[in-house]
Order: sequence, then C-alpha cells, then structure tokens
Amino acid sequence: MYNKSVIVEKLKEAMASVLPITVIVALLCFALIPMDSGLMLSFLVGAGLLVLGMGFFTLGAEMSMSRIGNLIGASMTKSRRLWLIVLLSLALGAAITVAEPDLQVLATYVPGIDKGALVAAVSLGVGAFLALCMLRILFSVSLRLLLIVFYALVFLLACFTQPGLLSIAFDSGGVTTGPMTVPFIMALGVGVASIRSDENAREDSFGLVALCSIGPILAVMVLSFIYSAEAGESAIAASGSMATTLDIGRGYLGAIPHQLLEVAQALLPIGAIFLLFQLVSLKLQRRPLLRILIGFAYTYLGLVLFMTGVNAGFSPLGYALGEHLSQGALKYLLPPIAMLMGWYIISAEPAVHILNKQVEELSAGAISQRAMGLCLSVAISLAYGIAMLRVIWGIPIMYFLAPGYLLALGLSFLVPRSFTAIAFDSGGVASGPLTATFMLPFAMGACQARGGDVMTDAFGLVALVALMPLISVQAMGGLYTLRTRRKSAPAVPEFGDNEIIELWEVC
Repeated sequence: MYNKSVIVEKLKEAMASVLPITVIVALLCFALIPMDSGLMLSFLVGAGLLVLGMGFFTLGAEMSMSRIGNLIGASMTKSRRLWLIVLLSLALGAAITVAEPDLQVLATYVPGIDKGALVAAVSLGVGAFLALCMLRILFSVSLRLLLIVFYALVFLLACFTQPGLLSIAFDSGGVTTGPMTVPFIMALGVGVASIRSDENAREDSFGLVALCSIGPILAVMVLSFIYSAEAGESAIAASGSMATTLDIGRGYLGAIPHQLLEVAQALLPIGAIFLLFQLVSLKLQRRPLLRILIGFAYTYLGLVLFMTGVNAGFSPLGYALGEHLSQGALKYLLPPIAMLMGWYIISAEPAVHILNKQVEELSAGAISQRAMGLCLSVAISLAYGIAMLRVIWGIPIMYFLAPGYLLALGLSFLVPRSFTAIAFDSGGVASGPLTATFMLPFAMGACQARGGDVMTDAFGLVALVALMPLISVQAMGGLYTLRTRRKSAPAVPEFGDNEIIELWEVC
C-alpha cells in the first residue's frame, strides 16, 4: 500500500498545479474585476476540492489503472487470437475513456448535444484506435505513416463537418489524453508487446497516445452528421450568485449525490471488465488484488471531489470572470491575461517537468530542462492568446489547426524520429485539467457576453493547446540537430518512429 508520504506528495503536486491560477484569479478579482464575494468564496472552496481530487485521483490511477492495463494486456494476448485482441482492445479503450475527468467536464459544457451521446462517441473513437494500435504493435507498422494517413482523413472530413462541432471534435482529442487514459493505454501496449520476442517489441509498444487522440476527432466528426450543432447556453452559465456561506454549503452538498452516482457509472465499465478478467484468467493473489481495489477507491474518491469542485465553484468563476473582462475596452486584456495564466499553468504542471527532463536526457544535455520549459511555456502562452483573439474576432479554428498540423507533420521529416515520437505523444500534457476546468469556461464566458457563437469561437482552446507541443518539441529537436552538426556531440538515440515519452508513471 501507499504510505502517507506518497499521498502528501501527490497532494503537493496537485496544489502546485492549482495554486498559480488561483492566486492570479484572486488578484484580478481584488484589484481589477469586482466579483460577488459568495462566488469568490465558492471558487476558493472549489480550488481546495480540486487539489484533493487531483491528488487522490492520480494516486489511485497509479495504483490501479496502470496495473490493470499491464495485466489485461498480457493476459488477453496469451490466446494469440487476433480477433479477441482487437475486440477486447475496443472494449477496454471505450471503458477507460468514459472515466476520463477532462472528457466528463468537456461534455458537460457542450450545449445542444446530449452528454451521453458525446461521451459514447469519443469513447468508441478511442476504443477503435486502441484496437488499431494493438494491430500496429503486432505487425510493426510505421507510426509516421499512420499519423499522416489519419490526419489527412481528419482534415478531409473537416471539409464536411458542421462548423459548430469542428472545434469540439479537436477539443475531444485533447481531453482524452489525460491521467486516467494515458497510463492505462501505455501499460496495455507494454502488455501486448510482451508476446513478441524481437528487439523492436518494446519500441512498438509506444506511440499509442498519439494515435488514440485521433479517434475522438473522427468520432465527433461522424457524430456531426447525426446531431445539428445549435448555439445554446452551457450548464455553467446557469450558476447563480451565492449570497451566504449557507448557500455555498447547500450548493456543494447538493452536487455531491449527483457526482457520486455519475462517477460510479463512469468507473463501472472498467471495473466490471477487470473483475471478469480476474475471475477468468488473472486470478491475482489477495495482496495485489487488494492494492488494485484500494486504488479504485482512491480513484473514485478523487473523481467525486474533482467533479464537485469543478461544477460547484471552480468553473463558474472562470465563466463569470470571462464575462466581465469582455466588456468594453477590457476585452483587450483577455489575450494578455490568458497568456499569463497559460505561462504559470504549464510551468506548474508536473508532467511537463518530466517531459523537460526526458528531452534533456534524449539530447545528451544539449537542450536543457530550462530551455525546454521556456520553449513550452512560450508556446502554450501563445495558444491561450490565440484562443482569446478567436473569441474577440471570431477567427475560424481551421485557420490555425490546418497549418499547425501541416507544420508538425512536415517537421517529422526533418528532426530525429525520437523527438517526433515525444512530440505527438505529449500533445495531451499541455492540455491538463486546468485548461478544461477553468480556461475553457473563461473563454466561453467572454464569448457569450460578446454575443459570439460559443460552439465555433470558444471551443477549440484545448485543441490549440494540445497542438503546441507537436511543434515546440520538434522545433527543439531541430535545434539539437543544428548543434550536433556544428560540433561533435553524442548522437541522439534512435528508438524508431514508434517511441514516446512516459509522462505518467506506469506501475
């Protein structure tokens, strides 16, 4: 079991992520934008619940989801039946995605589309591409080739997708690569790769996250042919002011029963699949089984606290702050304030520090952690700034995504393949929980107050943030290439075009 020091460490990591934006928002509300005191207090309570929720959730995911992915991946390949591996991968990918907290948050915000339908479409998209990933591992297919083919399909379908759902489609790809999905998918890939004995087996187990983030994009694009994108008011817009502490308490206590049920429903599919495997093939001993079950309990508790804090207090203030800043000349403060928030959000993200360290090791010290961190902070700040410019002027999302992905895919031919693998698998690092829970409501509030279309002008923020590592990491790889040409330096290790970075610990 995990001792208290590990729990404290997880809570510290969560606090480091949430604290910067909490301080910035508090300073804005006290010095520039007057806010209802009840709403501000509710926000601070929500921030506290976010810290607790993220801490327990990440701990639980490490104890249970990563271990389950590895065990099931190895177990389901023992039969060596291709149809069974594909079918189980589809079911597992869909089941784990349903429980991804960022997806639940995004689906709650989207107006005009049933939340269950959106979650189901995105989950099936991840499941389908996870099955494809298993086939890629077994048959050693080039990652670069698959990325080019499927992104070409994405942009072809984009020509026929409703504009209102185009931004949501790309946002869906960003929110599914989170702390629940990534460790499980990576562990599952390692388990499946274990049946191969060749020297490239482990390398072929990587690259899963890059492909699985494409599945939701295509799935929502297909969904657009069924649903009509209608502008409407998001659920967070209906949050009223809270005049007293009693109102705040009632708001949170009223939200908890709903979240208890909703989170239980989200975790039920993956829990049922694990128990089925346990009865049929895993047959774990008491101690490892108990560890996984305790991890499930931590995951459940963390998700309940996280979703309660988001819906009852954290997101509503973000929405209200965006509304106030969009008035009159204050609208020109939207981009710089968003860029400031982005700078500190990405600087405090624990997974980003792991990314920076891995890039330094990969380049044999030629690219320092500090240089990589600075590059990524600038890139993410620009993404938030661009997102706010879209809110102000209504610029179509494809004006940025099409050239951005074209540049990212073009760079893959010019930089070491290891940097390309890192870049495409780390796209979800930057679009962490705070992007979906605060920055997206912030953009939605500003857009709604300005009379814009939330579906086309506010959504797309997550997609822009997820795009930036694809370019910035490869740009640093290009810088490394130039430096190695000018002076004798250790060559970057080549892991093939299937290598990725492990941004969450796989147990």
